[in-house]
This record gives sequence, structure tokens and C-alpha cells, in this order.
Amino acid sequence: MPRTLVFVTGNPNKLRETRHILSSGLEGFELESRDLDIPELQGTTADVSREKCRRAAELVGGPCITEDTALCFEALGGLPGPYIKWFFKSIGHDGLNKMLDGFSTRAATALCTFAYSAGPGTEPLLFEGRTEGEIVAARGDGKFGWDPIFQPAGKDKTYAEMTPEEKDGLSHRYRALDKLCEYLKALPEND
Repeated sequence: MPRTLVFVTGNPNKLRETRHILSSGLEGFELESRDLDIPELQGTTADVSREKCRRAAELVGGPCITEDTALCFEALGGLPGPYIKWFFKSIGHDGLNKMLDGFSTRAATALCTFAYSAGPGTEPLLFEGRTEGEIVAARGDGKFGWDPIFQPAGKDKTYAEMTPEEKDGLSHRYRALDKLCEYLKALPEND
């Protein structure tokens, strides 16, 4: 009988991509999604991820995962970082590009942090994935956040121009989920 793992997210794109990645890497678990009202916190990506998962576990009343994504511009000392959602909503792809005009580098790191809690009162564990790349003029399908402006290092396509299989093989989300899967596979059956 599969064990249920609750993914607390209101983002259908993150849910679809996470399900796609987990479908080939995690057997014996069933992913359930819940869109819960958890306040957006401020702080480092690790602090935000840990506290969000702690609160989610209390609301779910059991094991759960949460996910936080950051886009870190080298020229801006890591900003917008975990605040990329708000920057993107305010200024869009073009505005994010313009933020780097005049700087000598457009290097960026896509960062994904999955947090896992075994349930209320347990300390969440963090699983981080990074993909290095650069910020480019928007190309490709604009349906998933900042994917059209992030081009992984050594590639000639943005995330938005890649097939799901191409992106999943190198994305920050895939790398974080791979670590989470390895951890979950090692859990005893009764956890």
C-alpha cells in the first residue's frame, strides 16, 4: 500500500513538474497536494523553507513537503533570491533583465529547496538543488514563471524552450527532488 506524502503548494506548475519528476524516482509513495494559506516569510532561503514546512506540518497534521524557489543574480549579491516571485509579479521578464543592465555579468543560480517534515513538532530537513546559468531575453513558453529568461550554463535553450524531459534532467527542482527521493526511499516502511 503506498504511503501518502502531502505536497503543500498552490502552484499547479510546481505540482505538475514535481509529480512528473517523482513518477520515475519514487515508488511506494502517493503524492497528494494541498493548497494551504501559509504566510510568506522573509529571511534566507533555508530559514523560509524550514519555517514554511514547520507550519505546513502543523496544518496537515502529518508528514509533508514544501518547496521554495529562488533565482539569485550574481551581480546583485544573490538578489532577488527567495523574493523572485514578488519581483517577477511586479516587473516581469523584461524588468528582471533590465535589473542587470550595466553590470558585467548576467550569471544567475536557480535554487530549489524542498523541505520535509515527518509531522508536527519535528525539525524539517532541507534538500537543495542548484543549476548555474545566466539571465537572457525571454524565449519560449511563458507559462511557468521565470523559465523563459533562465538559460542553464552550457545550454543554448532556456528552461521554457526545453522539453519536460530536458529540463527535468538538469533543473534545480530535479536536483533537490533527487536528494529528497533518496532520503524517502531509505525511510522504514512504518514511518
